Amino acid sequence: MKVWTKVHINNQSKEVNQITASILNYTTGYGPIQDIYRKYKISREDQKELEKYTLNRVSGLLMLYLAKDTKRINDIVNKYYRTNLYQDNIIPEIEGYIDK
Repeated sequence: MKVWTKVHINNQSKEVNQITASILNYTTGYGPIQDIYRKYKISREDQKELEKYTLNRVSGLLMLYLAKDTKRINDIVNKYYRTNLYQDNIIPEIEGYIDK
């Protein structure tokens, strides 16, 4: 019998850490999250806790992706996918330099 469990990985990859931190800052650092923190007076300690949780989850997904472990990624998608999102129109957004 399989049981859903949480596993912590001893990650020593500086590249994974750098990419993970960049993804977190890209998705939350300069958007509405900062406004929400200020509006609801989210304490610095709570912000750190949320950041730690998010960094750990994103780095885990990144490590699965780099290991090409599609089975575990699919397991996560199947467990956490839901159709009742607040937004129904997901539009991929990318930032970066382009040649003109």
